[in-house]
Amino acid sequence: MVHISEREAQLPDAVIGKLLKIAVEDKDVLSLGVGEPDFITPKPILDYASRVIKKSTHYAPIQGIKELREAISKKLRRENGINADPDNIIVTVGSQEAMFSSLMCSLDPGEEVIVPNPSYLAYTPAIELLNAVPVYVKLEEKDDFEINPERIKEAVNKQKTKAIIINTPANPTGNVLQRKVLEEIADIAVENDIYIFSDEAYEKLVYDKKHVSIGSLNGMEDYIVTIQSFSKSYAMCGFRIGYLHAPENLAKAVTKSLHYVTLTSGTLSQHLALKALSINKSYIEKMRKEYNRRRLYIVKRLNEIGLTTRMPGGAFYAFANIKHLNMKSFDFSSKLLKEAKVAVMPGSEFGNFGEGYIRCSYATDIKKIEKAMDRMEKFVKKLK
Repeated sequence: MVHISEREAQLPDAVIGKLLKIAVEDKDVLSLGVGEPDFITPKPILDYASRVIKKSTHYAPIQGIKELREAISKKLRRENGINADPDNIIVTVGSQEAMFSSLMCSLDPGEEVIVPNPSYLAYTPAIELLNAVPVYVKLEEKDDFEINPERIKEAVNKQKTKAIIINTPANPTGNVLQRKVLEEIADIAVENDIYIFSDEAYEKLVYDKKHVSIGSLNGMEDYIVTIQSFSKSYAMCGFRIGYLHAPENLAKAVTKSLHYVTLTSGTLSQHLALKALSINKSYIEKMRKEYNRRRLYIVKRLNEIGLTTRMPGGAFYAFANIKHLNMKSFDFSSKLLKEAKVAVMPGSEFGNFGEGYIRCSYATDIKKIEKAMDRMEKFVKKLK
Protein backbone atom coordinates (compact mmCIF):
# COMPACT_ATOMS: atom_id res chain seq x y z
CA MET A 1 0.00 0.00 0.00
CA VAL A 2 1.25 3.50 -0.83
CA HIS A 3 2.56 5.24 2.29
CA ILE A 4 0.54 7.99 3.99
CA SER A 5 2.46 10.15 6.43
CA GLU A 6 1.96 9.56 10.14
CA ARG A 7 1.47 13.31 10.48
CA GLU A 8 -1.62 13.17 8.25
CA ALA A 9 -2.89 9.96 9.80
CA GLN A 10 -3.01 11.65 13.21
CA LEU A 11 -5.14 14.55 11.95
CA PRO A 12 -8.70 14.38 13.34
CA ASP A 13 -11.61 13.94 10.95
CA ALA A 14 -13.52 17.22 11.28
CA VAL A 15 -17.18 16.71 12.14
CA ILE A 16 -18.02 19.91 10.29
CA GLY A 17 -17.38 18.21 6.94
CA LYS A 18 -19.85 15.45 7.77
CA LEU A 19 -22.43 18.01 8.88
CA LEU A 20 -22.12 19.83 5.58
CA LYS A 21 -22.70 16.60 3.69
CA ILE A 22 -25.73 15.59 5.77
CA ALA A 23 -27.29 19.08 5.65
CA VAL A 24 -27.04 19.10 1.86
CA GLU A 25 -28.31 15.56 1.34
CA ASP A 26 -31.14 15.57 3.90
CA LYS A 27 -33.49 18.49 3.30
CA ASP A 28 -35.34 17.80 6.57
CA VAL A 29 -32.25 18.69 8.63
CA LEU A 30 -32.18 22.14 10.23
CA SER A 31 -28.51 23.07 10.46
CA LEU A 32 -27.12 25.18 13.29
CA GLY A 33 -23.74 23.65 12.66
CA VAL A 34 -21.86 25.45 9.95
CA GLY A 35 -20.18 28.80 10.58
CA GLU A 36 -21.04 30.50 7.31
CA PRO A 37 -23.21 33.59 6.76
CA ASP A 38 -26.58 32.86 5.20
CA PHE A 39 -26.52 36.29 3.57
CA ILE A 40 -25.57 36.75 -0.07
CA THR A 41 -22.50 38.86 -0.79
CA PRO A 42 -23.64 42.53 -1.01
CA LYS A 43 -24.96 43.47 -4.45
CA PRO A 44 -22.37 46.22 -5.20
CA ILE A 45 -19.60 43.64 -4.82
CA LEU A 46 -21.31 41.09 -7.06
CA ASP A 47 -22.16 43.71 -9.68
CA TYR A 48 -18.53 44.78 -9.74
CA ALA A 49 -17.45 41.25 -10.72
CA SER A 50 -18.69 41.64 -14.29
CA ARG A 51 -16.64 44.83 -14.67
CA VAL A 52 -13.33 43.34 -13.54
CA ILE A 53 -13.54 39.71 -14.68
CA LYS A 54 -11.65 40.37 -17.93
CA LYS A 55 -8.68 41.78 -16.05
CA SER A 56 -8.75 38.94 -13.53
CA THR A 57 -7.52 36.09 -15.72
CA HIS A 58 -3.84 36.40 -14.77
CA TYR A 59 -1.89 35.81 -11.58
CA ALA A 60 -1.88 38.59 -9.03
CA PRO A 61 1.40 39.52 -7.30
CA ILE A 62 2.28 37.04 -4.57
CA GLN A 63 1.76 39.59 -1.78
CA GLY A 64 -1.49 40.77 -3.32
CA ILE A 65 -2.58 43.55 -5.66
CA LYS A 66 -0.91 46.79 -4.64
CA GLU A 67 -4.16 48.79 -4.63
CA LEU A 68 -5.79 46.21 -2.33
CA ARG A 69 -2.87 46.21 0.10
CA GLU A 70 -2.95 50.01 0.20
CA ALA A 71 -6.70 49.97 0.86
CA ILE A 72 -6.24 47.38 3.62
CA SER A 73 -3.51 49.55 5.14
CA LYS A 74 -5.88 52.51 5.27
CA LYS A 75 -8.62 50.34 6.72
CA LEU A 76 -6.33 48.98 9.47
CA ARG A 77 -5.21 52.49 10.39
CA ARG A 78 -8.72 53.95 10.35
CA GLU A 79 -10.76 51.15 11.91
CA ASN A 80 -8.27 49.16 13.97
CA GLY A 81 -5.73 51.76 15.03
CA ILE A 82 -2.88 49.71 13.55
CA ASN A 83 -0.01 51.59 11.93
CA ALA A 84 0.00 49.28 8.94
CA ASP A 85 2.58 49.43 6.14
CA PRO A 86 1.24 48.05 2.80
CA ASP A 87 4.57 46.27 2.32
CA ASN A 88 3.89 44.25 5.47
CA ILE A 89 0.42 43.16 4.32
CA ILE A 90 -0.12 39.85 2.53
CA VAL A 91 -3.37 38.88 0.86
CA THR A 92 -4.17 35.20 1.43
CA VAL A 93 -6.62 32.46 0.52
CA GLY A 94 -8.81 33.20 3.53
CA SER A 95 -7.70 33.85 7.09
CA GLN A 96 -6.93 30.16 7.62
CA GLU A 97 -4.06 30.31 5.14
CA ALA A 98 -2.90 33.51 6.83
CA MET A 99 -2.72 31.69 10.16
CA PHE A 100 -1.06 28.56 8.78
CA SER A 101 1.57 30.44 6.78
CA SER A 102 2.40 32.61 9.81
CA LEU A 103 2.83 29.53 11.98
CA MET A 104 4.88 27.79 9.29
CA CYS A 105 7.34 30.68 9.10
CA SER A 106 7.79 31.13 12.83
CA LEU A 107 7.94 27.58 14.23
CA ASP A 108 10.49 24.81 14.19
CA PRO A 109 9.69 21.21 15.20
CA GLY A 110 9.17 20.80 18.93
CA GLU A 111 8.51 24.47 19.61
CA GLU A 112 5.34 25.50 21.39
CA VAL A 113 2.29 27.67 20.74
CA ILE A 114 -0.12 28.70 23.49
CA VAL A 115 -3.70 28.11 22.38
CA PRO A 116 -6.98 28.94 24.17
CA ASN A 117 -9.18 25.91 24.70
CA PRO A 118 -11.95 25.68 23.53
CA SER A 119 -11.03 27.49 20.33
CA TYR A 120 -11.36 27.32 16.55
CA LEU A 121 -10.88 23.72 15.46
CA ALA A 122 -8.13 24.39 12.88
CA TYR A 123 -5.51 25.83 15.26
CA THR A 124 -4.31 22.58 16.80
CA PRO A 125 -4.04 20.58 13.52
CA ALA A 126 -2.14 23.46 11.91
CA ILE A 127 0.40 23.46 14.73
CA GLU A 128 0.73 19.68 14.73
CA LEU A 129 1.17 19.54 10.94
CA LEU A 130 4.32 21.59 11.51
CA ASN A 131 5.54 19.13 14.17
CA ALA A 132 5.17 21.84 16.78
CA VAL A 133 3.32 21.52 20.08
CA PRO A 134 0.05 23.20 21.16
CA VAL A 135 -0.06 24.15 24.84
CA TYR A 136 -3.59 24.78 26.04
CA VAL A 137 -4.98 27.50 28.27
CA LYS A 138 -8.38 26.56 29.65
CA LEU A 139 -11.28 28.96 29.13
CA GLU A 140 -13.94 28.93 31.87
CA GLU A 141 -17.67 29.44 31.41
CA LYS A 142 -17.82 31.35 34.72
CA ASP A 143 -15.42 33.90 33.18
CA ASP A 144 -17.52 34.22 30.00
CA PHE A 145 -14.75 32.19 28.31
CA GLU A 146 -12.34 35.14 28.68
CA ILE A 147 -8.63 34.29 28.51
CA ASN A 148 -6.94 34.47 31.90
CA PRO A 149 -3.50 36.08 31.35
CA GLU A 150 -2.17 34.41 34.50
CA ARG A 151 -2.70 31.04 32.87
CA ILE A 152 -0.79 32.21 29.82
CA LYS A 153 2.12 33.21 32.07
CA GLU A 154 2.10 29.75 33.62
CA ALA A 155 2.08 28.12 30.17
CA VAL A 156 5.09 30.02 28.82
CA ASN A 157 8.23 27.93 28.42
CA LYS A 158 11.18 30.32 28.11
CA GLN A 159 13.02 27.99 25.74
CA LYS A 160 10.19 26.59 23.65
CA THR A 161 7.23 29.01 23.51
CA LYS A 162 7.27 31.00 20.26
CA ALA A 163 3.70 32.27 19.92
CA ILE A 164 0.31 32.84 21.47
CA ILE A 165 -2.90 32.53 19.45
CA ILE A 166 -5.85 34.71 20.36
CA ASN A 167 -9.24 34.90 18.65
CA THR A 168 -11.54 37.86 19.21
CA PRO A 169 -14.48 37.76 18.67
CA ALA A 170 -14.09 34.06 19.34
CA ASN A 171 -15.27 30.90 17.67
CA PRO A 172 -16.95 28.90 19.29
CA THR A 173 -17.69 30.93 22.44
CA GLY A 174 -18.50 34.39 21.02
CA ASN A 175 -16.28 36.04 23.64
CA VAL A 176 -14.86 39.49 22.84
CA LEU A 177 -11.57 40.14 24.64
CA GLN A 178 -11.44 43.24 26.83
CA ARG A 179 -8.71 45.85 26.32
CA LYS A 180 -7.33 45.18 29.82
CA VAL A 181 -6.88 41.48 29.03
CA LEU A 182 -5.25 42.30 25.69
CA GLU A 183 -2.83 44.67 27.44
CA GLU A 184 -1.81 41.93 29.86
CA ILE A 185 -1.31 39.42 27.04
CA ALA A 186 0.72 42.02 25.13
CA ASP A 187 2.99 42.49 28.17
CA ILE A 188 3.61 38.73 28.31
CA ALA A 189 4.61 38.69 24.63
CA VAL A 190 7.07 41.56 25.06
CA GLU A 191 8.54 40.12 28.25
CA ASN A 192 9.14 36.74 26.60
CA ASP A 193 9.88 37.99 23.07
CA ILE A 194 7.16 35.89 21.39
CA TYR A 195 4.60 36.51 18.67
CA ILE A 196 0.88 36.94 19.12
CA PHE A 197 -1.27 35.70 16.23
CA SER A 198 -4.54 37.61 16.50
CA ASP A 199 -7.38 36.00 14.54
CA GLU A 200 -9.99 38.74 14.03
CA ALA A 201 -12.16 37.16 11.34
CA TYR A 202 -15.37 38.23 13.12
CA GLU A 203 -14.20 41.76 13.94
CA LYS A 204 -17.31 43.50 12.54
CA LEU A 205 -19.79 41.14 14.19
CA VAL A 206 -19.85 42.60 17.71
CA TYR A 207 -22.93 43.54 19.70
CA ASP A 208 -22.70 44.87 23.27
CA LYS A 209 -18.93 45.31 23.32
CA LYS A 210 -16.28 47.02 21.24
CA HIS A 211 -13.71 45.10 19.21
CA VAL A 212 -10.12 46.06 20.04
CA SER A 213 -7.20 44.94 17.88
CA ILE A 214 -4.22 44.02 20.00
CA GLY A 215 -2.02 45.38 17.20
CA SER A 216 -3.23 48.89 18.10
CA LEU A 217 -1.57 48.82 21.51
CA ASN A 218 1.59 50.86 21.96
CA GLY A 219 4.88 49.10 21.26
CA MET A 220 3.37 45.99 19.68
CA GLU A 221 4.59 46.52 16.09
CA ASP A 222 7.26 43.79 16.36
CA TYR A 223 5.07 41.21 18.08
CA ILE A 224 1.62 41.11 16.50
CA VAL A 225 0.37 39.32 13.42
CA THR A 226 -3.14 40.63 12.73
CA ILE A 227 -5.26 38.20 10.72
CA GLN A 228 -8.55 39.28 9.17
CA SER A 229 -10.99 38.05 6.56
CA PHE A 230 -13.65 39.16 4.11
CA SER A 231 -15.62 35.94 4.60
CA LYS A 232 -17.72 36.83 7.62
CA SER A 233 -17.89 40.65 7.51
CA TYR A 234 -18.87 40.79 3.83
CA ALA A 235 -20.45 37.33 3.39
CA MET A 236 -17.70 36.42 0.90
CA CYS A 237 -16.84 32.88 2.06
CA GLY A 238 -16.84 31.45 -1.45
CA PHE A 239 -14.30 33.97 -2.69
CA ARG A 240 -11.70 32.72 -0.15
CA ILE A 241 -9.98 35.99 0.60
CA GLY A 242 -8.24 37.15 3.78
CA TYR A 243 -5.05 38.91 4.79
CA LEU A 244 -2.44 39.38 7.44
CA HIS A 245 -0.34 42.27 8.67
CA ALA A 246 2.97 41.23 10.24
CA PRO A 247 6.31 42.61 11.35
CA GLU A 248 8.60 43.18 8.36
CA ASN A 249 10.81 40.12 8.82
CA LEU A 250 7.87 37.75 9.17
CA ALA A 251 5.98 39.36 6.28
CA LYS A 252 8.99 38.74 4.04
CA ALA A 253 9.22 35.13 5.21
CA VAL A 254 5.52 34.46 4.55
CA THR A 255 5.76 36.02 1.09
CA LYS A 256 8.72 33.79 0.29
CA SER A 257 6.91 30.66 1.48
CA LEU A 258 3.77 31.37 -0.54
CA HIS A 259 5.81 30.88 -3.74
CA TYR A 260 5.71 27.18 -2.87
CA VAL A 261 2.20 26.86 -1.44
CA THR A 262 -0.68 28.70 -3.15
CA LEU A 263 1.49 31.22 -5.02
CA THR A 264 -1.27 33.85 -4.78
CA SER A 265 -4.94 34.23 -3.96
CA GLY A 266 -7.48 34.60 -6.77
CA THR A 267 -7.18 37.78 -8.81
CA LEU A 268 -10.95 38.21 -9.17
CA SER A 269 -11.41 37.73 -5.44
CA GLN A 270 -8.81 40.41 -4.77
CA HIS A 271 -10.59 42.92 -7.00
CA LEU A 272 -13.87 42.16 -5.23
CA ALA A 273 -12.19 42.56 -1.84
CA LEU A 274 -10.98 45.98 -2.95
CA LYS A 275 -14.56 46.87 -3.85
CA ALA A 276 -15.81 45.53 -0.51
CA LEU A 277 -13.67 48.01 1.38
CA SER A 278 -15.47 50.89 -0.31
CA ILE A 279 -19.13 49.85 -0.02
CA ASN A 280 -21.58 51.60 2.27
CA LYS A 281 -21.39 50.36 5.87
CA SER A 282 -25.15 49.90 5.86
CA TYR A 283 -24.72 46.50 4.16
CA ILE A 284 -22.64 45.21 7.07
CA GLU A 285 -24.84 46.88 9.66
CA LYS A 286 -27.93 45.22 8.22
CA MET A 287 -26.31 41.80 8.65
CA ARG A 288 -25.05 42.65 12.13
CA LYS A 289 -28.48 43.77 13.31
CA GLU A 290 -30.11 40.60 12.02
CA TYR A 291 -27.47 38.44 13.70
CA ASN A 292 -28.12 40.35 16.92
CA ARG A 293 -31.86 39.62 16.68
CA ARG A 294 -31.11 35.94 16.24
CA ARG A 295 -28.51 36.01 19.04
CA LEU A 296 -31.01 37.33 21.58
CA TYR A 297 -33.61 34.80 20.51
CA ILE A 298 -31.44 31.66 20.44
CA VAL A 299 -29.74 32.36 23.78
CA LYS A 300 -33.13 32.96 25.41
CA ARG A 301 -34.54 29.73 24.00
CA LEU A 302 -31.50 27.62 24.90
CA ASN A 303 -31.66 28.81 28.50
CA GLU A 304 -35.40 28.15 28.64
CA ILE A 305 -34.77 24.62 27.36
CA GLY A 306 -32.38 24.15 30.27
CA LEU A 307 -29.09 24.42 28.38
CA THR A 308 -27.24 27.18 30.21
CA THR A 309 -25.84 29.58 27.62
CA ARG A 310 -23.81 32.76 28.15
CA MET A 311 -24.70 35.74 25.98
CA PRO A 312 -21.97 35.95 23.28
CA GLY A 313 -20.50 39.39 22.67
CA GLY A 314 -19.56 38.73 19.05
CA ALA A 315 -19.41 36.31 16.10
CA PHE A 316 -22.55 34.23 15.46
CA TYR A 317 -22.36 31.29 17.85
CA ALA A 318 -24.07 30.29 21.09
CA PHE A 319 -22.06 27.86 23.24
CA ALA A 320 -24.55 25.88 25.29
CA ASN A 321 -23.82 23.77 28.38
CA ILE A 322 -25.17 20.19 28.25
CA LYS A 323 -23.17 18.74 31.17
CA HIS A 324 -26.24 18.07 33.32
CA LEU A 325 -27.53 15.63 30.68
CA ASN A 326 -24.57 13.30 31.36
CA MET A 327 -23.84 12.78 27.67
CA LYS A 328 -20.71 13.36 25.66
CA SER A 329 -21.15 16.28 23.30
CA PHE A 330 -20.55 14.08 20.25
CA ASP A 331 -23.18 11.58 21.41
CA PHE A 332 -25.67 14.36 22.12
CA SER A 333 -25.07 15.97 18.71
CA SER A 334 -25.33 12.64 16.87
CA LYS A 335 -28.54 11.67 18.65
CA LEU A 336 -30.02 15.16 18.09
CA LEU A 337 -29.24 14.91 14.40
CA LYS A 338 -30.63 11.41 14.04
CA GLU A 339 -33.80 11.81 16.11
CA ALA A 340 -34.68 15.53 15.84
CA LYS A 341 -33.04 16.40 12.52
CA VAL A 342 -31.11 19.32 14.04
CA ALA A 343 -27.39 19.70 13.37
CA VAL A 344 -25.12 21.33 15.98
CA MET A 345 -21.39 21.09 16.58
CA PRO A 346 -20.15 19.04 19.56
CA GLY A 347 -17.99 21.14 21.86
CA SER A 348 -15.28 18.47 21.84
CA GLU A 349 -14.45 19.54 18.27
CA PHE A 350 -13.00 22.73 19.72
CA GLY A 351 -10.72 21.11 22.26
CA ASN A 352 -10.96 18.86 25.32
CA PHE A 353 -12.25 21.75 27.45
CA GLY A 354 -15.11 22.16 25.01
CA GLU A 355 -16.50 18.82 26.14
CA GLY A 356 -19.89 19.22 27.79
CA TYR A 357 -20.98 21.97 25.39
CA ILE A 358 -22.54 22.29 21.95
CA ARG A 359 -22.06 25.13 19.48
CA CYS A 360 -25.21 26.47 17.84
CA SER A 361 -24.68 28.81 14.91
CA TYR A 362 -27.26 31.53 14.38
CA ALA A 363 -25.99 32.30 10.91
CA THR A 364 -29.22 30.97 9.48
CA ASP A 365 -32.76 32.21 8.93
CA ILE A 366 -34.68 33.06 12.12
CA LYS A 367 -37.59 30.82 11.08
CA LYS A 368 -35.25 27.85 10.85
CA ILE A 369 -33.75 28.73 14.24
CA GLU A 370 -37.26 28.83 15.75
CA LYS A 371 -38.09 25.40 14.33
CA ALA A 372 -34.73 24.01 15.43
CA MET A 373 -35.29 25.25 19.00
CA ASP A 374 -38.75 23.68 19.07
CA ARG A 375 -37.30 20.36 17.96
CA MET A 376 -34.42 20.62 20.43
CA GLU A 377 -36.81 21.40 23.29
CA LYS A 378 -38.80 18.21 22.61
CA PHE A 379 -35.59 16.23 22.26
CA VAL A 380 -34.14 17.44 25.60
CA LYS A 381 -37.43 16.76 27.42
CA LYS A 382 -37.26 13.14 26.26
CA LEU A 383 -33.68 12.84 27.56
CA LYS A 384 -34.74 14.02 31.00
